Amino acid sequence: MTADRIRCVAICAFRRGGRILVVEDYDSIKQQTFYRPLGGGIDFGETSAAAVVREIHEEIGAEVVDLEYIGAVENFFTFNGVARHELIQIYDGHLVDEALYLAQSIPGVESDGEPMRVIWKSLDSFSAKTPLYPDGLLELLWARER
Repeated sequence: MTADRIRCVAICAFRRGGRILVVEDYDSIKQQTFYRPLGGGIDFGETSAAAVVREIHEEIGAEVVDLEYIGAVENFFTFNGVARHELIQIYDGHLVDEALYLAQSIPGVESDGEPMRVIWKSLDSFSAKTPLYPDGLLELLWARER
């Protein structure tokens, strides 16, 4: 992705019992660990829901059903020193393999083949020191918990 383009992204929060499934990542410039739900870029001609299904299968090899659209956010951010801009479609959904809800971590892989740490994390655990991205997502999820 080039920094001067808007990227269209679809993610899925997989909420269960006050927790969501997230990828742990690190920004070496900011020296900050952060979290984001699974998902990724929407391909040309692909719906955002289809992108979620494809991305989850590519990232953790899991099947997704019962997708429910939560909303959208526009995200301006800097990652590893590069300014970025994303339009993000946000979903909740259900993992077909119920055993994944009991796992502390799930093996995952990025599109470039790099392993990624996928874990369940409580909504209460996110803060300015341990942020959940994209900005605005946590507020959307809390509004749905009420």
